[in-house]
Amino acid sequence: MKINQPKSRYQLSIKKNDRVLEVGGGHNPHPRSNVVVDKFTDDNTHRAANLKVLANQQFYQADGEDLPFKNNEFDYVICCHVLEHVPHPEKFLSEQTRVAGRGYIETPSLLGCYLAPKKSHQWVLLDIDDKIVMYDKKLIGFDPPLDLGHLFLRYLPSHSMGFKILQRTHPEIMTMNYEWKDNVELIVNSPDDYYLKFFKEPWGKEFCDKFITHRSLSGEAKATLSALSDIMRSVFRSKVWKKK
Repeated sequence: MKINQPKSRYQLSIKKNDRVLEVGGGHNPHPRSNVVVDKFTDDNTHRAANLKVLANQQFYQADGEDLPFKNNEFDYVICCHVLEHVPHPEKFLSEQTRVAGRGYIETPSLLGCYLAPKKSHQWVLLDIDDKIVMYDKKLIGFDPPLDLGHLFLRYLPSHSMGFKILQRTHPEIMTMNYEWKDNVELIVNSPDDYYLKFFKEPWGKEFCDKFITHRSLSGEAKATLSALSDIMRSVFRSKVWKKK
């Protein structure tokens, strides 16, 4: 079941002594992961750069749909920007809930997919009523006419303070962030009009109210100040790192 919607993969409820698995660390493994699994070692079709494994991490080449680990061998499992690629999502997630009791899943949101569509993504996803709902792109006729990925994934994050704030105050616009415990409620290619409408109909106020975080004026001010503080810390860390 869903237990939280973290703002990012760096705000997870991982305990100090937890043994952490990452499925599909790719070119950007999480620094907290103890063990990293990746299906492809030489093929970058599904990632932005070459495979990377940090010095403190153990690596296994394995398919996420058939993990080489015992039941509950880990305390926590991280899976970022992989689920949208896999051929059999039910099997893929059942393996994660088998080897760990808690975890985190991050994918592009439906809105993120429209802004930055990727040919390597088979699925589009939304968190609907605390369930991960996903559809094969071909099934729903997903075919954005324009790819704005460079603008929203690279240019604005590096050139616009306002966009940096938006990323932190409303991360759900670009990504689906889903922290779970015990199991993941998953719905795949449902014919139910209740779920289909969010993927096929124009988004008006009803849909925006459901999926976009709403805060009071004071809540918005607090969130904005928190985002600014986080940006300043990030800039400071990057400058210190460069000096080293």
